[in-house]
Parts: sequence; structure tokens; C-alpha cells
Amino acid sequence: MNALANIRDTLTPKPSAQLYDVPLLYCVIMLIGLGFVMVTSASMPTADRLFNNPYHIIIRHSMFLAMGFVLFWITCCVPMTWWKRSNPYLLLFGMALLIVVLIVGREVNGAKRWIPVGPVGFQVAEAAKLFFFSYIAGYLVRKREEVQENIKGFAKPIAVFAVYALLILLQPDLGTVVVMFVTTVGLLFLAGAKLWQFFALILTGVGLVVLLIIVEPYRMARVVGFLEPWDDPFGKGYQLVQSLMAYSQGGWFGQGLGNSVQKLQYLPEAHNDFIFAVIGEELGFIGIVSILMVFGTLVFRALLIGQQALKCGKEYEGYFAFAIGIWFAFQTMVNVGASAGILPTKGLTLPFVSYGGSSLLIMTIAAGILLRVDFETKMATKQATSGGGKR
Repeated sequence: MNALANIRDTLTPKPSAQLYDVPLLYCVIMLIGLGFVMVTSASMPTADRLFNNPYHIIIRHSMFLAMGFVLFWITCCVPMTWWKRSNPYLLLFGMALLIVVLIVGREVNGAKRWIPVGPVGFQVAEAAKLFFFSYIAGYLVRKREEVQENIKGFAKPIAVFAVYALLILLQPDLGTVVVMFVTTVGLLFLAGAKLWQFFALILTGVGLVVLLIIVEPYRMARVVGFLEPWDDPFGKGYQLVQSLMAYSQGGWFGQGLGNSVQKLQYLPEAHNDFIFAVIGEELGFIGIVSILMVFGTLVFRALLIGQQALKCGKEYEGYFAFAIGIWFAFQTMVNVGASAGILPTKGLTLPFVSYGGSSLLIMTIAAGILLRVDFETKMATKQATSGGGKR
């Protein structure tokens, strides 16, 4: 009997003595550290060719890391009531930024996605994603019954998404729109939307994505190149072929840190969109599986934080945490899938790892929000437990 009581006591959830989710924090630190090392390794040939300084890109990455840590600390200190109260204004601010970038934005490779801020450019779509997810979380709290009971409540957030999607597609940036769409659909499903609405939305979204691919020749070329990259290995399929060659040379344990061949001017965007291919070449199958396990743990902790917040009655915080978890999971899947030839090539960074200042800053803010949600949930649980004990 004592043994059964001990087992039952062990399996019973207890309030944690830790104020922050330590596994989540460790995952973020490991991924940021990995990103620093791999961006250094992958960017040196490109930086030497473009800037005559092999450390130019990693110096800029270090600058963004320093800003990211400051923003992370600030976000951990900001009460979630501020986000909850401000989410409609943040939504409008994000919309304004998306309009401004179309007017004064800097164009790179045919895309107008960056607002110049001194010597750097800020990619406003990254901030817009976070603001939109905050709004959707707030909407689901205010209109949850309406979302569950009639089509009007379901349609309102989709209409807001459509406005954001249109502005982002004008840049153009289909990858960000797809990430926002998947996260929105996931949140509506978790909020209890009817299944027929859920499937109708998925079919509509898939149909629109296919249409957007067909009407733009460069998107169609990416899909064709993705399906048969070896038919044109020096043209449409060049980037994917080089990425697959990087993976093939990695083997089980890789060529060793710094020994990638494909990063030597063969693989475009080796330090950015295709950094996972360089990781595969240098660290091998064991390395990439280990990193994917870290990502899996990060997403699991984010979803667990959301679930615990909902159980504690913190609905806004719970839905916001769910949105961040789905966002991290899907963006990781798209980045890894594109570099491995499983999905068409999309310009999405690998969270916390790829070079990309705007993405890194917004991702660290999102991680800070997760830790803040966890902190407030634990404090509320602790207070409720203490209050119950006194009574």
C-alpha cells in the first residue's frame, strides 16, 4: 500500500518551486548558442567575398543577439495584462507598419520587406506576426462563444487575417502568410470552432495558396524545381541540389565543425534560409536529430505552458502561448522541409538559429512572453494553493 501511495504521489502534479520554465529557457539558450556557432561557420566565406571581412556577418549577428537579450529581459518583466489591454492597438500598429514598408521600404531581390533603421533594416512582417497572434488570442477570449456557435464569430478573425495577408503579399512574402494562416487555423480549432468551418477554411486556404503559386511565375518555378530539382541542377533546382548534396556529405557524424564544402560559395543563403543543410553537413545525422529534439522540447513546453494557463483560468495567456508554440513548430518544419527537399523553397528562417536580425529579435520577445505566462500561471496557482490552505 505504501508503494502504491508513493507512486500515486509521484505522478500527481504539484506546484513547481521554479518561477520560470527551466527546460524552455535551456532550449532557447541552446538554440541561440548553436545559431551563433553555425552562423559564424556558414557566413565566413560569404562575408569575406561581399565585405572583405570574414567576421562582418557574425558581428552584426552578435549585435542583434545583444539587443535580443535586452528585449527578452524586458518582455519577461512586462505583465501579460499589458499585452491583453494593448492587443487591438498593436494590431493597428502592425497594419500601419505593413503599409509604411510598401511606401518607404528597402527593396532587396524584388521584395520590399524592410524599413531602414540606421545601418540595418527591420522586417516588419516579423513584428506583424506577433501582434496578430496577440490580437487573435484576445479575440478568442472576448468572443469564444460566438466562435463556437455561429459563422459570424468565426469569420471576423479571418477577415482581419485577410487584410494582413493582402498587405504582406504585396511585399511579396507568401511564407509569412502561410505561417499566420496555419497558426490562426490552429487557434480557432483549439477554441472549439465547428469542424465544418475548420475544414472549409483549410480547403479555402489551400486553394488560395495554389492560386497564388500559379499566377506568379517565380513561385511556380520554385515548385517545379522542388519536384524535379535534378532536371535543372544549375538553374531552377540549383539551391535545392546544393542543399541535398550538403546533407549527403554529412553522413552519421558529419564532416566536423567548420568543414562544410557547400558553404564555400556553392549553397546560396548558407547562413540564413539553408543553415540547416550546413548543420547536416558539419554535424551529420546525429547532430540534426539532436537539434530537432531540442526544437520538439521547445514546442512541447510552449504548448504545455498554454494548457496550464487555460486550466488556471488565464485564457488570453493560454491562447497566446498556443499561438507561439504552433508558430515555432510550423516555421521550423517549413525551414527544415525546404532545405531537405520535402517542401518548396520558402524564405523562412530557422527560429533562433538562422542569421536574420528581425526574426531573432521577435523570436526572443516571443520566448520572453512564454516565460512570463509560465511565471504568472505559477504565481496564480501558488496564491490559490496558499489561500486554500489558510481556509
